[in-house]
Amino acid sequence: MNRIDRLTAILIHLQSKRVVRAQDLADRFSISLRTVYRDIRALEEAGVPIGAEAGVGYFLDGYHLPPVMFTNAEASALVFGSKLVARMADLSLKEPYESALYKVKSVLKRDEKEHLDELEPLIGISNYPRPTPFSDQLLNQIQSACVQQLVLAIDYQTPYNDDHTTREVEPIGLYHYSSGWHLIAFCRLRKDYRDFRTDRIRQLTVTCQLFSRQSLLSLQDYLARFREKRTLTEVIVLFDKYAARFTEQQRFSYGFLSEEVQGDQVRMIFLTQHPQGLCRWLLMFGRMAMIEQPENLKTTMLTLTDELKTHYSEAPVPY
Repeated sequence: MNRIDRLTAILIHLQSKRVVRAQDLADRFSISLRTVYRDIRALEEAGVPIGAEAGVGYFLDGYHLPPVMFTNAEASALVFGSKLVARMADLSLKEPYESALYKVKSVLKRDEKEHLDELEPLIGISNYPRPTPFSDQLLNQIQSACVQQLVLAIDYQTPYNDDHTTREVEPIGLYHYSSGWHLIAFCRLRKDYRDFRTDRIRQLTVTCQLFSRQSLLSLQDYLARFREKRTLTEVIVLFDKYAARFTEQQRFSYGFLSEEVQGDQVRMIFLTQHPQGLCRWLLMFGRMAMIEQPENLKTTMLTLTDELKTHYSEAPVPY
């Protein structure tokens, strides 16, 4: 990136946030702090009113850029993003995103608009099954409460049955995993942090009660603590090379760490919290996979296969 483009990008970055640290600019543009200081000075000399607070960062003082023009690549990236939002978000985020995308398209040149119109039907995402929430308006309310530090009152369905509890929680963030969004919050009922699947929230109310984020873990700290507390088991599996190719899509869900090719076989190492779940997955590979370690999982595999044998031997024979 040449200096003129970088100065423009720095100006856009400054307008995108209330305060921007010099280190953030250095990291984004892969430049030194000294270069950041020179670029900021150049913008100031060009008449841009940049304020600075020692130990905090830079900010624009009542200055706004004219409407930003998007490059073809930037606009195309937003189309890709729209496909992800359509599959992974609810209506409370889909509709604002679609509205924002129309605004983006409105400032594009004619040939760029035509490019996006042609690109949109060429991009697709698998229609994988995902949990159906009780409401399609949760994510926007939750993210707003997180930012404003407002307590949420939720009616939460207990897993595996129809029981539900009403509780007040202090939200610290949203996290997407296992094909769904999860509200991470401090639960006042349990007096500890809890993970609430948003598809199990039967009712949600944003209260007027404020809480202090400073007294809570950040989302990143919570996730780090969760990983440290997990009991993980190292499992070593030897796959036939033919079978190994069919593991690429799912193996990361079972804690895949590494692999080593040994002739016609591939030795894979997993670090899993759910070794029994890994064993059930391995059943589909039959004789093309063999657990090497730990020994107790070999017994688990024998138990599972005995259960299957019994199940099918006792099943009534259709006439």
